[in-house]
Amino acid sequence: MLCRMRRLVCLDGLRGVLASYVMVSHSFPFVPMPAWLHWLFQHGGAAVDMFFILSGLVIVQSLAGFAYRPWPFLIARVARIYPVFLAVFIFAVAIQPLATGFERMAWIGPDSPARYIWSGGWPSAWGVFIATHLTMTHGLFPNGALPDVWVGFLGAAWSLSTEWQFYLLALLIGERLGLRRMAWLFLAMSAVAAAWQMAVPEAWQFSRAFLPNKAQYFAVGVVSAILVRDGAKHWGDYLSVIAATLVLCLIQGGPDKLLPPLVWTACLAAQLCSSSPRRQGPGGWIPAFAGVAAAVLQSRPLVWLGAVSYCIYLVNEPVQKLLGVTLATLAQGDAALFTALWIPLAVGLPVLAAWWLHERVEVPALRRGRDLAQRSQLVGRVERPAKPVSRCNAERTSSSVVSGLPAAPSPRSASPASPAAVR
Repeated sequence: MLCRMRRLVCLDGLRGVLASYVMVSHSFPFVPMPAWLHWLFQHGGAAVDMFFILSGLVIVQSLAGFAYRPWPFLIARVARIYPVFLAVFIFAVAIQPLATGFERMAWIGPDSPARYIWSGGWPSAWGVFIATHLTMTHGLFPNGALPDVWVGFLGAAWSLSTEWQFYLLALLIGERLGLRRMAWLFLAMSAVAAAWQMAVPEAWQFSRAFLPNKAQYFAVGVVSAILVRDGAKHWGDYLSVIAATLVLCLIQGGPDKLLPPLVWTACLAAQLCSSSPRRQGPGGWIPAFAGVAAAVLQSRPLVWLGAVSYCIYLVNEPVQKLLGVTLATLAQGDAALFTALWIPLAVGLPVLAAWWLHERVEVPALRRGRDLAQRSQLVGRVERPAKPVSRCNAERTSSSVVSGLPAAPSPRSASPASPAAVR
């Protein structure tokens, strides 16, 4: 059976913030606005990096809860990722041939970030592009092998390839290494990737969808699971990983790349303060800040956005492309009219589409996946003899699996888990 674990509600709200920020960052480059406002919303990549940190925490919890049995874990992951992805991918492929229409948007300059957001044109190697997307392998190819395959059709789906690379590697090594050594292994992968990118020609460089290029963020998530499980006594482990991550971020991308681990640390502190039985202790500005952040992240609107965050993240780009092409035709070069229509619709329509996908596709798929994972878990217990709990399995967390997957199974509990809706 699936065990009941406590939810990390602050991280549900954080998921909603991140997905909404990515959606807005995809919409603002298409309208004339002050430079400072454009700058404020040009860090969508940092939001995705925080999703990777969150996945690091989620996945090691899920793996431990499933006792590192591959089939229940993979069934749960497929149920979480593929149904919504396939629905949005079919839509994205259908509108791929649409011209982006920038010739009717004179206010968008040749170097504008807007020109790199929408996928346009039909790739010459379209069959290979579709096959790699469907198998989540589109992040594994160097630039010279399949140029731009990682963003060939549905741009946001590049991160799903990175996620699947992490799922499979964590499944293979997590039980043997344990959380601390796994975190440091991912940091080592990141260091090797940074050296590779600096040493080889561009044709042999990999995109950011290649796991080693993002491994430091997963390392932060993995070590966060220790804090969630054991509390403040392991802040030393966490801070050492954070320090190494900050150095790697500076090497790979400069000061902007420092945002994800620093903002994540603040949100994690808010979660720990809100869930700790000792949170009513001595006052101070840090506990006060954490309390305010926890209250905001646990608010109903943000928790609801967290529930539909995966759908928002995937569907916003194709919906905005179809909307933008339509509005550019209607506005006929009138930037003011385009802006007045674009700003509310570029946010409202993706949210409505995400809500529909959540209700009609995501929730039924999660329910079905939970049932199949539970059956697979029960079959596995019958076929496999009981074995002693290893040191690595002893690192199993007692906190919620804060993903859209079912709460992880435990051999000691027959309580059903409440589903969580997270990326």
